[in-house]
Amino acid sequence: MSDASTIIRIAGKGDGVTADGRYVPLSAPGDRLLPDGGLDYGPHHAEPPCIHYPLCGGCQLQHLDDESFADYVRGRIAGALAGQGVEAGAVLPAMISPPYSRRRAALRVARFGKKTALGFSSEGSHRIVDLSMCAVLHPALFALVEPLRALLGPLVGERRAAHAKLTLADQGVDLLIEGVAAEGLQTAEALTEFAARHRLARLSIDDGYGVQTRYEPEPVTVSFGGVAVPMPPFAFLQATAEGEAALVEAVRPALAGAGVWADLFSGLGTFALSLGAGKRVYAAEAAREMVMTLKGAANRAQRQLFADHRDLFRRPLTPEELNRFEGILLDPPRAGAREQVVHLAASAVPVIAYVSCNPSSFARDAKTLVEGGYRLETVQPVGQFRWSTHVELAAIFRRD
Repeated sequence: MSDASTIIRIAGKGDGVTADGRYVPLSAPGDRLLPDGGLDYGPHHAEPPCIHYPLCGGCQLQHLDDESFADYVRGRIAGALAGQGVEAGAVLPAMISPPYSRRRAALRVARFGKKTALGFSSEGSHRIVDLSMCAVLHPALFALVEPLRALLGPLVGERRAAHAKLTLADQGVDLLIEGVAAEGLQTAEALTEFAARHRLARLSIDDGYGVQTRYEPEPVTVSFGGVAVPMPPFAFLQATAEGEAALVEAVRPALAGAGVWADLFSGLGTFALSLGAGKRVYAAEAAREMVMTLKGAANRAQRQLFADHRDLFRRPLTPEELNRFEGILLDPPRAGAREQVVHLAASAVPVIAYVSCNPSSFARDAKTLVEGGYRLETVQPVGQFRWSTHVELAAIFRRD
């Protein structure tokens, strides 16, 4: 067997790549591609922990051992930066969330005759993999899978998919059901009884006309830096508590010496509250409900935080506005923050912390900042979507 048939790396979408450039699904570094298309497994090929793998689209890389998966996460970021010609002072070893830690998930549900399927879709298709186990979901979420099948079966139209969106909040599991018509007294009583029996923090329904909360014994919150923030149904939250902690700690050195700083794309205040004690923080967010929620929580905690309803794509902070701050943190959506980064590159802000869920858009924005005179000091890769091709990171830029 020639060395050309050895898998030397994992490509961005999860396929292994041989030394001579062939793409091989479900292969690991060190595997050898056989003439008949099979694989001779190498030392980094792992036994997948889930019986649904690889059909379930929730994971793409369970066949990698921990070392190879961590290398993949780090390599995705290093490769994206190299593609833009950006050099980092250090791309640190990846921090990976443990199994059974995902605290937020959107599951699909559909009924086919008498059978109700509930789970993740197969990758690239609408087929629902009916979960009987899951190696990534937090046990509190997975415990609801079987009961939800029984609850939702009668409510889901034949061959019409609905969604069950689950989040682990301070008070327990917050459940949002989308795509069902929960009408009538009997259905209302069944929903309430289900929520009470399973001790849900909240149960909400969205039948296409907006979210209606059906059960909420006490206000549902999620806490950042010891501050409890009211949480709208299925509001954005970092996928795992471990991943959130890794991102927070990675950017802490950037903001430790900043007495006044800005959190751009602040959401519910993951970073503004976790890192803002004793500081003055400006938080900008486009979602009005999140702004009002964060403002109320900060006021109750007596934090010096000003929450601003501002669309940073249409109305980014100008260099003059940015220069009032001793540090900037931004955590944009997958598309990145091109409009805001152009102004940051023209500013005199001494330090920028950038949290990203897309290495490609991050590398593009990093190039703009470097061209504007910033130095990319460190990048911390974070794999909180374990066994997935979804990669996150936290980076620090400094102006010399």
